[in-house]
Amino acid sequence: MKRRNEPAATGDQRCAIYTRKSTEEGLEQAFNSLDAQREACAAYIVSQRHEGWLPSPEIYDDGGFSGGNMDRPALRRLLLDVRAGRINVIVVYKVDRLTRSLADFAKIVEVLDAAGASFVSVTQAFNTTTSMGRLTLNVLLSFAQFEREVTGERIRDKIAASKARGMWMGGNVPLGYEVRERKLIVHGDDAATVRMIFERYLALGSVLALQAELAAKGLRTKARISRVGRAYGAAPFSRGALYLMLKNRTYVGEVSHKGKAYPGEHAGIIDPALFNKVATMMEQHRLDHDYGTNSTDPSLLAGIIWDAEGRRMTPNHATKGSRRYRYYVSRLDPTALPRAASRVPAGDLEAVIVTRLLTLLNAPLNVEPDDTSTKRATKSQILASGAPSEQRAVLLECIDRITVEEYRIRLQLSSTEFAGADLPNSIEASLVRRGKEVRLALAPDAGGDRLQDSSLIKLIAKANAARVALDRADHETLAELAAEQGYTRDYFAVLLRLSYLAPDITGAILDGRQPVQLNRQRLARAANLPLEWQAQREMLGFA
Repeated sequence: MKRRNEPAATGDQRCAIYTRKSTEEGLEQAFNSLDAQREACAAYIVSQRHEGWLPSPEIYDDGGFSGGNMDRPALRRLLLDVRAGRINVIVVYKVDRLTRSLADFAKIVEVLDAAGASFVSVTQAFNTTTSMGRLTLNVLLSFAQFEREVTGERIRDKIAASKARGMWMGGNVPLGYEVRERKLIVHGDDAATVRMIFERYLALGSVLALQAELAAKGLRTKARISRVGRAYGAAPFSRGALYLMLKNRTYVGEVSHKGKAYPGEHAGIIDPALFNKVATMMEQHRLDHDYGTNSTDPSLLAGIIWDAEGRRMTPNHATKGSRRYRYYVSRLDPTALPRAASRVPAGDLEAVIVTRLLTLLNAPLNVEPDDTSTKRATKSQILASGAPSEQRAVLLECIDRITVEEYRIRLQLSSTEFAGADLPNSIEASLVRRGKEVRLALAPDAGGDRLQDSSLIKLIAKANAARVALDRADHETLAELAAEQGYTRDYFAVLLRLSYLAPDITGAILDGRQPVQLNRQRLARAANLPLEWQAQREMLGFA
């Protein structure tokens, strides 16, 4: 196959021979596949000597590299020479030696077009200057790509089937093993080191402390040699390497593949009981880190809280100056349609849940065993004055799920802890803005300490001041009165309308007994606020 951007020009055409083989198998032979490809391409260049074709002395061989990508050293070097104008024609044995990907082929063509170069396949002769020739080329490349993908699927299926039978399928050999006849064999000295690492982690309870101890003892990772002969490894253990080692199920005589573990043909180094203890400790440490259990302000509800749309809510925080604000925020799904995340102040929500659970634990049940009341009293005491980690343990034991909705919080109580009990499982509450903060406010009958809305109280005070100014006015217009107070005419009119609120509504706002959904913004925007007090109560949620 031959490709030209324009009719053949007079003068010498510098030709580069490119060869490739997907695996290294057979490359050690005196005459291998790369040599056969190069010999055929060289003969073709000789046959085109009348066109001024001259072979380049440079050798571009990629032995052991797949044609499914362009990450090949010889190909990269060849394309650089094409861009530099040192190569006019690329000669390959077959198109799939150059690439097996249509996308990569388009990139290569762009480089050739920009440099005015061409390429030739010595076993596939057709002219790509015509539409039929280009169609034929694309068909050939499509089949080449299909063949590569089918081959990849076959190899992946073979690896999966082999691992299901417990066979070792290559890769980095774990410390404690060596490979003989493609099988893992326990290496005595290294195996003893692996056992010591597992035992010391269980004793220290920290990968960081384990890393420091191993470094002090001068222990290092396994020395290795890459396929190109480069030595690596034999370095101090990193935390990442230790995490991988402590999770590696190869050490219990298993082979893992895509999240599943199969009994392996090799012998285990670590006793399964020890491995499970290490795994349990690592998982607990991960949860403690994620949930901040051991921090100054732990997230007591992490892992059991969801928003109204069924999205899990996770701990988050923001820092302003020296103050730290904690929240529970909805975890967004990048694959779903974008929706606003819910965010709830962590401290307020935890106080509400702890208070409600204390009430439930102290509530008498109709039927309960003799020791249940004692256990419930103990849990109640822990919730009231225990350490954060103890409080969290009680919460996880008593509550299966917390759902934060717009105007209420729903609790799904543990069926084992409150079996057969008919207890209230929702709390009327809502997010409101208190000055510069967003806080969780309870309904009047929800119990607990209420938070007065300072911005709402200021609005009522401004409304009363506007009413006094209007009563004292002589001949000023509404616009003039507004200017004297420093307001616009429209805002002054809003304040005057709010000054006619029912006295009990005003008193409830001053006491902090207003409905949870009533905030400054909603009250100020009540343009159609009726003058009749009962209608006001119904409109604002007091009735």
